[in-house]
Amino acid sequence: MFLVLYESFFVNCPCKNSKPYKMKNLVLCIMLVSCLNFVSCKKEEPTERYNFLTGVSWLSDSLLANGEEAGGEGQLLEKFKGEANFFKNGTGVFGTYTGTWTLAYDDTQILIKADSIAIRLTTQIVELTATSLKITTEYPNLIVPSEPIMIRMTFNSK
Repeated sequence: MFLVLYESFFVNCPCKNSKPYKMKNLVLCIMLVSCLNFVSCKKEEPTERYNFLTGVSWLSDSLLANGEEAGGEGQLLEKFKGEANFFKNGTGVFGTYTGTWTLAYDDTQILIKADSIAIRLTTQIVELTATSLKITTEYPNLIVPSEPIMIRMTFNSK
Protein backbone atom coordinates (compact mmCIF):
# COMPACT_ATOMS: atom_id res chain seq x y z
CA MET A 1 0.00 0.00 0.00
CA PHE A 2 2.79 2.38 0.90
CA LEU A 3 4.42 1.71 -2.47
CA VAL A 4 1.23 2.71 -4.32
CA LEU A 5 0.97 5.92 -2.29
CA TYR A 6 4.63 6.64 -2.82
CA GLU A 7 4.33 6.15 -6.56
CA SER A 8 1.22 8.31 -6.88
CA PHE A 9 2.73 11.16 -4.84
CA PHE A 10 6.35 11.13 -5.92
CA VAL A 11 6.77 9.41 -9.28
CA ASN A 12 3.75 10.84 -11.12
CA CYS A 13 3.85 14.28 -9.54
CA PRO A 14 4.42 17.21 -11.97
CA CYS A 15 6.41 19.05 -9.32
CA LYS A 16 8.35 16.05 -8.10
CA ASN A 17 11.59 17.99 -7.90
CA SER A 18 10.18 20.24 -5.18
CA LYS A 19 11.72 19.17 -1.85
CA PRO A 20 9.04 20.77 0.41
CA TYR A 21 6.33 19.06 -1.66
CA LYS A 22 7.98 15.65 -1.15
CA MET A 23 8.34 16.14 2.62
CA LYS A 24 4.74 17.31 2.97
CA ASN A 25 3.45 14.26 1.10
CA LEU A 26 5.74 11.92 3.01
CA VAL A 27 4.32 13.19 6.30
CA LEU A 28 0.79 12.84 4.90
CA CYS A 29 1.51 9.25 3.80
CA ILE A 30 2.93 8.31 7.19
CA MET A 31 -0.10 9.78 8.95
CA LEU A 32 -2.50 7.96 6.60
CA VAL A 33 -0.77 4.60 7.08
CA SER A 34 -0.68 5.14 10.86
CA CYS A 35 -4.40 5.89 10.95
CA LEU A 36 -5.23 2.81 8.88
CA ASN A 37 -3.06 0.66 11.14
CA PHE A 38 -4.73 2.04 14.27
CA VAL A 39 -8.24 1.40 12.93
CA SER A 40 -7.42 -2.12 11.73
CA CYS A 41 -5.91 -3.16 15.09
CA LYS A 42 -9.11 -2.62 17.05
CA LYS A 43 -9.38 -5.39 19.65
CA GLU A 44 -12.72 -7.17 19.86
CA GLU A 45 -14.40 -7.64 23.21
CA PRO A 46 -15.06 -11.25 24.30
CA THR A 47 -18.60 -12.43 23.62
CA GLU A 48 -21.02 -13.64 26.27
CA ARG A 49 -20.58 -17.25 25.06
CA TYR A 50 -16.79 -16.94 25.28
CA ASN A 51 -17.11 -15.67 28.86
CA PHE A 52 -19.50 -18.50 29.80
CA LEU A 53 -17.18 -21.11 28.29
CA THR A 54 -13.98 -19.83 29.90
CA GLY A 55 -15.51 -18.58 33.14
CA VAL A 56 -15.95 -21.94 34.90
CA SER A 57 -14.75 -25.52 35.03
CA TRP A 58 -17.22 -27.90 33.44
CA LEU A 59 -18.04 -31.32 34.90
CA SER A 60 -19.37 -34.02 32.54
CA ASP A 61 -22.99 -34.98 33.17
CA SER A 62 -23.81 -37.32 30.30
CA LEU A 63 -21.72 -38.63 27.43
CA LEU A 64 -23.89 -40.27 24.77
CA ALA A 65 -22.96 -42.05 21.54
CA ASN A 66 -25.91 -42.83 19.26
CA GLY A 67 -28.25 -42.10 22.17
CA GLU A 68 -26.63 -44.52 24.62
CA GLU A 69 -24.36 -43.79 27.58
CA ALA A 70 -20.74 -44.10 26.41
CA GLY A 71 -18.73 -42.58 29.26
CA GLY A 72 -18.20 -45.75 31.27
CA GLU A 73 -15.04 -47.81 31.56
CA GLY A 74 -13.84 -49.05 28.19
CA GLN A 75 -16.48 -47.11 26.27
CA LEU A 76 -15.99 -44.64 23.41
CA LEU A 77 -16.22 -41.43 25.48
CA GLU A 78 -14.57 -42.69 28.67
CA LYS A 79 -11.63 -40.27 28.33
CA PHE A 80 -13.97 -37.25 28.12
CA LYS A 81 -15.40 -38.05 31.55
CA GLY A 82 -14.53 -35.60 34.30
CA GLU A 83 -13.63 -31.94 34.01
CA ALA A 84 -13.42 -29.80 30.91
CA ASN A 85 -11.65 -26.45 31.07
CA PHE A 86 -11.49 -23.93 28.25
CA PHE A 87 -8.66 -21.54 29.05
CA LYS A 88 -8.56 -18.00 27.66
CA ASN A 89 -5.24 -18.65 25.89
CA GLY A 90 -6.93 -21.18 23.57
CA THR A 91 -5.70 -24.31 25.33
CA GLY A 92 -7.85 -26.69 27.26
CA VAL A 93 -8.30 -29.89 29.20
CA PHE A 94 -11.15 -32.14 28.10
CA GLY A 95 -11.35 -35.09 30.49
CA THR A 96 -7.97 -36.76 30.07
CA TYR A 97 -7.22 -34.99 26.77
CA THR A 98 -5.28 -31.75 26.47
CA GLY A 99 -5.26 -29.61 23.37
CA THR A 100 -6.47 -26.41 21.80
CA TRP A 101 -9.92 -24.97 21.15
CA THR A 102 -11.56 -22.05 19.41
CA LEU A 103 -15.07 -20.71 18.96
CA ALA A 104 -16.20 -20.58 15.34
CA TYR A 105 -19.15 -19.64 13.14
CA ASP A 106 -20.55 -16.81 15.25
CA ASP A 107 -19.89 -18.75 18.47
CA THR A 108 -22.14 -21.67 17.44
CA GLN A 109 -19.30 -24.21 17.24
CA ILE A 110 -16.30 -25.23 19.32
CA LEU A 111 -13.36 -26.63 17.39
CA ILE A 112 -11.24 -28.95 19.54
CA LYS A 113 -7.87 -30.39 18.57
CA ALA A 114 -5.86 -32.77 20.75
CA ASP A 115 -2.80 -34.77 19.78
CA SER A 116 -4.31 -38.00 21.04
CA ILE A 117 -7.59 -37.57 19.09
CA ALA A 118 -7.26 -38.63 15.45
CA ILE A 119 -9.36 -35.78 14.02
CA ARG A 120 -10.29 -32.23 14.96
CA LEU A 121 -13.69 -32.26 16.63
CA THR A 122 -16.17 -29.75 15.26
CA THR A 123 -18.87 -29.54 17.90
CA GLN A 124 -22.20 -27.74 17.62
CA ILE A 125 -23.22 -25.79 20.70
CA VAL A 126 -26.77 -26.80 21.59
CA GLU A 127 -26.82 -24.85 24.85
CA LEU A 128 -24.33 -22.64 26.63
CA THR A 129 -25.25 -20.74 29.77
CA ALA A 130 -23.38 -19.89 32.96
CA THR A 131 -24.33 -23.32 34.37
CA SER A 132 -24.90 -25.62 31.38
CA LEU A 133 -22.94 -26.71 28.30
CA LYS A 134 -24.46 -29.10 25.76
CA ILE A 135 -22.60 -29.98 22.57
CA THR A 136 -23.06 -32.46 19.72
CA THR A 137 -20.72 -33.78 17.07
CA GLU A 138 -20.29 -36.61 14.60
CA TYR A 139 -17.37 -39.00 14.81
CA PRO A 140 -16.30 -41.36 12.00
CA ASN A 141 -17.56 -44.90 12.39
CA LEU A 142 -14.77 -47.34 11.50
CA ILE A 143 -17.17 -50.29 11.29
CA VAL A 144 -19.84 -48.69 9.08
CA PRO A 145 -18.18 -45.63 7.48
CA SER A 146 -21.45 -44.37 5.94
CA GLU A 147 -23.04 -44.07 9.41
CA PRO A 148 -21.10 -41.66 11.65
CA ILE A 149 -21.41 -41.94 15.41
CA MET A 150 -23.66 -39.19 16.79
CA ILE A 151 -22.18 -37.84 20.02
CA ARG A 152 -23.90 -35.64 22.60
CA MET A 153 -22.03 -34.39 25.65
CA THR A 154 -23.56 -32.38 28.48
CA PHE A 155 -21.67 -30.58 31.24
CA ASN A 156 -22.62 -28.63 34.33
CA SER A 157 -20.58 -25.84 35.84
CA LYS A 158 -18.47 -26.95 38.76
